[in-house]
Amino acid sequence: MDNSSYTNPFLDETSFFNRIVLGASLPTRMWDPLPHVLQTWLRNYIAAVFIYFVSGFFWCFYIYYLKHNVYLPKDAIPSRQAMLLQISVAMKAMPWYCALPTISEFMVESGWTRCFARIGDVSWLAYLEYSVVYLVIVEFGIYWMHRELHDIKPLYKYLHATHHIYNKENTLSPFAGLAFHPLDGILQAVPHVITLFLVPTHFKTHIFLLFVEAIWTANIHDCIHGKLWPVMGAGYHTIHHITYRHNYGHFTVWMDWMFGTLRHPLDDDSKKI
Repeated sequence: MDNSSYTNPFLDETSFFNRIVLGASLPTRMWDPLPHVLQTWLRNYIAAVFIYFVSGFFWCFYIYYLKHNVYLPKDAIPSRQAMLLQISVAMKAMPWYCALPTISEFMVESGWTRCFARIGDVSWLAYLEYSVVYLVIVEFGIYWMHRELHDIKPLYKYLHATHHIYNKENTLSPFAGLAFHPLDGILQAVPHVITLFLVPTHFKTHIFLLFVEAIWTANIHDCIHGKLWPVMGAGYHTIHHITYRHNYGHFTVWMDWMFGTLRHPLDDDSKKI
């Protein structure tokens, strides 16, 4: 198989995604003359901003207004000022965040990774096996990246501390999920890209999981404990913001359990009684 026959399906897919998102958002004359890589960055930026605001506003409206005093007491609801600050930090970082998926798509289109375009290229069983391995490596990588952002003092001081100014229940909100220093947010997403070189990965699944990050980070900053083990819900992540030394994991608590940093929300509740 020549290289063009391998990479063309990926280029066709990213071009299709660009046409769908940009065509629905902007006049054709504004984006069609741009080089493909800039179209991809612009598509990622528009999609990321859309997901951030829709998921954030929807979830805030639901938990702070429709379910007022049901999930959270009134004194645990963050102020409008705190949420606007989180939005401001996230919007300043968003153009930089979107560089990472743009670079990863360029590497896939160039044939540098182990991505495959269609599940039929491998089989459903192989797809599921590869996806599990992908998620395990990503979980491991994000856990250690996040932990080192705490343990290495300059990284914490100059990068991760930007996110940890939100360290109480009444300052955390779904909008805090992407309120990072730009380099901090990129570093924590890098395991998604590194894994493309290690494990055969379905390209559309990779893109989907990158954008699930935006929704997921909104969810784990809402201070509501979902109580669905082994999911790293907001109950666990709120403890991380309070203690700084526990629950570094991302989608699950497994890495914290394996490496001795797990602290369960029920343990904290029992100490308050």
